[in-house]
Amino acid sequence: ARTGSFSDGSGKAFPHLLPGRCLPRIPIGIDAMLGRFAAVAIVLSAFAAGVSIFWLQEYHYYDEVDPTGREITLVDIAGGGPVPVMAEDVAMIDADSSPIRFRACFRLARPVSDLAGEYEGYDGAEPLTAPRWFDCFDAVEIGRALEDGRALAFLSEEGVADGVDRVVAVMDDGRAFAWNQFDKSITDGAATFGTGRN
Repeated sequence: ARTGSFSDGSGKAFPHLLPGRCLPRIPIGIDAMLGRFAAVAIVLSAFAAGVSIFWLQEYHYYDEVDPTGREITLVDIAGGGPVPVMAEDVAMIDADSSPIRFRACFRLARPVSDLAGEYEGYDGAEPLTAPRWFDCFDAVEIGRALEDGRALAFLSEEGVADGVDRVVAVMDDGRAFAWNQFDKSITDGAATFGTGRN
């Protein structure tokens, strides 16, 4: 290795500039600090956006509804139209932003076995999730109960909005739930579009 010093001709020696020697470490400058601040700002902005989206989905779009004067109906097989049924402990939420945000929890005094022969059932019932704070409505539990026969689904009202039906699911313990979902004209059309069939 070469030893000695490097001179610029003025008689001053600069041993740190000899070939083969590492340059001294340069302190972090203002550019690096600005880069760090920018990275932190991006992370904080993403976090704030996530919190905002969560708040909008969980709270902003839903309102609790006073059930007074709001009837729970089922479609009578004999009459062909929705008729009110006696419901207790009713809790409801809804929103103006979408026709499928309605949810309700309640109890029916009549056993579900009595309802099956009197009111119209509903094929393809798919309970939609509710905001976490409306914890009486557990879409996963309702869906599993419908699958294993612990609950039956009924048509509450057809066409509450364009292409939307209101559905009621009644559990074998008397608990009942209502929600709005797209009817078969919408879901079948979506499936046809997805498969490329006319």
